[in-house]
Amino acid sequence: MTGTIVRSTGSWYVVRETGTGQLHRCRLRGKFKIKGLKVSNPLAVGDEVAFTVEEQTEGAGVIHHIEPRRNYIIRRSVHKSEHAHIVAANLDQAMLVVTLASPATSFGFIDRFLVTAEAYRIPVTLLFNKTDLYDEDLTDYQQQILDMYQRIGYPGMRCSAHTGEGVAEIDAQLNGKTTLLSGHSGVGKSTLINVLVPDLDLKTAEISQFSDKGVHTTTFAEMLEVRPGTFLIDTPGIKELGLVDMKAGELAHYFPEMRALLNQCRYHNCQHLHEPGCAVREAVDKGRIALPRYDSYVSMQQADDNRK
Repeated sequence: MTGTIVRSTGSWYVVRETGTGQLHRCRLRGKFKIKGLKVSNPLAVGDEVAFTVEEQTEGAGVIHHIEPRRNYIIRRSVHKSEHAHIVAANLDQAMLVVTLASPATSFGFIDRFLVTAEAYRIPVTLLFNKTDLYDEDLTDYQQQILDMYQRIGYPGMRCSAHTGEGVAEIDAQLNGKTTLLSGHSGVGKSTLINVLVPDLDLKTAEISQFSDKGVHTTTFAEMLEVRPGTFLIDTPGIKELGLVDMKAGELAHYFPEMRALLNQCRYHNCQHLHEPGCAVREAVDKGRIALPRYDSYVSMQQADDNRK
């Protein structure tokens, strides 16, 4: 039997059977490795697997094979510094919920997420949430930030779960896709999901009856069926997003505005920090590359995880 992992609690996995949609509580047989990375979770929500149902335990099964992942979002593990944690796999797109107040999302966090997604060519849309809380100045600032990212190919939307602004547009973009919804704790992600998936309590209860704790919790990632063929992956709020398995010399390739200039630097191995004849730094000086983006790049090059 084959299916998709819709919830992972660490030791047990909830698998939605292909075709029937039936849920099975499964455990993992053996260990899986990916690209030699040390990961805290061998399987992630979105993984496509093959499993066998054990007759002696009704509905429970054993996962014995994982299909190759076409992409994934990964971050450093919170509990094991030398390990990575796969947030979700096999995504059509990601949406990052951003707020400029209560709390404020830093450019560093946004750009780390974009770089991680860019490494696997996962399209990202920025959702600027809580617009109902913004005064005129903050609204103008939000538009400037939205414009900055749109210029380099990242679409953005203004939205508010409380007023309904942007909700219809977000729902339309979800249609027929598997979407990861992510963001800092407190940015209003859960409230937005409640609006997008009105019968959320029913869906999470259906999945949670197969989990270890038996109740819905944001401790674990979970795939929700918005409607047939449309899936939304809810993730716990991310406090920080450390880059994984990314070499300093490759980093500029994951900044679209820098990637366009890579063959124009004087030195082919230019790091875009202090080298003479650097086309990237010249573009920053002339305002063609936004300074906050360049600051994020420098922070990542220096492995400075303080820009959360």
